[in-house]
Amino acid sequence: MIDCHQHQGRPIIQGILGGQGTGKTTLGTGLTQVLQVQGYRTLSFSLDDLYKSYAEREQLRQQDPRLIWRGPPGTHEIEAGLEVLTQLRHPQPGQSVAIPQFDKSLWQGEGDRIAPKIVEAVDIVLFEGWFVGCRPVDPAVFVTAPEPINTPEDRQFAQDMNERLIAYGPLWEKLDRLMVLNPVDYHLSKQWRKQAEQEMIAQGKSGMQAADVEEFVDYFWRSLHPELFILPLVQCADFVDLVVEINPDHGIGKIYRPQAQAHTQVNKC
Repeated sequence: MIDCHQHQGRPIIQGILGGQGTGKTTLGTGLTQVLQVQGYRTLSFSLDDLYKSYAEREQLRQQDPRLIWRGPPGTHEIEAGLEVLTQLRHPQPGQSVAIPQFDKSLWQGEGDRIAPKIVEAVDIVLFEGWFVGCRPVDPAVFVTAPEPINTPEDRQFAQDMNERLIAYGPLWEKLDRLMVLNPVDYHLSKQWRKQAEQEMIAQGKSGMQAADVEEFVDYFWRSLHPELFILPLVQCADFVDLVVEINPDHGIGKIYRPQAQAHTQVNKC
């Protein structure tokens, strides 16, 4: 990523895709510290910070009751993200940029937007999220989709989320590079989430029980299933520059570049 920054001669946007429990936020924090020590002004920015406001999501839920949780495609302010990434990528002299922020603790955990953070002169932006860089897939895959996409209603929900993902394409075009944190088995997300919730409960904080975690993770798999949306990415060098495998103990496994495909690469250094 440093080579990419030097080659481009401008700030770069490093995308980081990782499902629940893969450690994308921790990685972003660690990379920020390392890059800053090396003299690079670094900003860690999340797709979560682009969530629509609480009021907007309440209205959205009335229009589509299936959106019971924030997170799936359609719950973000895409235009705000485009504006911010464009300003960060091509800064004007002396220009400051207002970075959206979202506080998940507000409204009994429903979350809401808060005052933006003002930054100046950034060299590297780490833009992370659970489906950053994901592309729409052929709707035919939902005919025989994996668990927990079981019922006709599940398949319709998956198809609708797939269509809403189209609107995120311009946002992904702002990425200069994309790294995928890929568990050796995507089912580990449930195990990791349960462990995290149990630790919070042990500390006297509120947390979900195991059954709630199952329901929660299944919801996101119904919207953008890892087998359908992440597996194709980690096999395609056209969009992904680096894959980092995550072992069951959260340790780092193989690190590799996907095989190049026959068609033209985009947004590469």
